[in-house]
Amino acid sequence: MTRLVLKWALNSFALYFVMKLIHGIQISRFQDLLLATLVIGLLNAFLRPIIVLLTLPVTVLTLGLFTFVINGVIFHLAAYLVPGFHVAGFASAIVAAFLFSLFSFTLNMLFGTK
Repeated sequence: MTRLVLKWALNSFALYFVMKLIHGIQISRFQDLLLATLVIGLLNAFLRPIIVLLTLPVTVLTLGLFTFVINGVIFHLAAYLVPGFHVAGFASAIVAAFLFSLFSFTLNMLFGTK
């Protein structure tokens, strides 16, 4: 349980850092940041595997680059579901999803959450 809370906190920090780097990403309140992190995690856990499976031929044809688009769709969908979380456009969503994945991975490796 403690590891889950730590991972959620690290991912929230990663999302906050992405918001500060990319001008097209806005989060109104701290509660919206925590909720957006939770929604992104849930969408990645439950919806992303289905989308990856359905788009497998396109992903293979693009040598895996289509996964950036899938991550952008997940990020944009999270912005649609959380009222205080706004993404300016799809390009911002793709770049933000890439940076969020990178920062989240790095922070989780540094703090030892698997």
